[in-house]
Amino acid sequence: MKILLKILLTPITLLVTLFIWLCAGLLSCSAFVFKIASGLLSVLAVAVMITYSVTNGAILLLLAFLISPMGLPMLAVKLLGGLGSLNAALKNL
Repeated sequence: MKILLKILLTPITLLVTLFIWLCAGLLSCSAFVFKIASGLLSVLAVAVMITYSVTNGAILLLLAFLISPMGLPMLAVKLLGGLGSLNAALKNL
């Protein structure tokens, strides 16, 4: 029974592994773009805080944090790690 389950789950684990590799590659390629965009948005936010409005500058700083590598991309990395753990659990059945 265990061998039959392993045979049935093999294509699923293969697809999940390929999906994880694809997403990890996309995340690593987009990290450079996110760093540049976050840096430019941070400089713009400071300039807006000094010249125009503190509230708008704070909103821009929040957006800069969200697109920085420590914001939403880190959440995506954590989700990929969880998916990788699930994939490993399926492989070890």
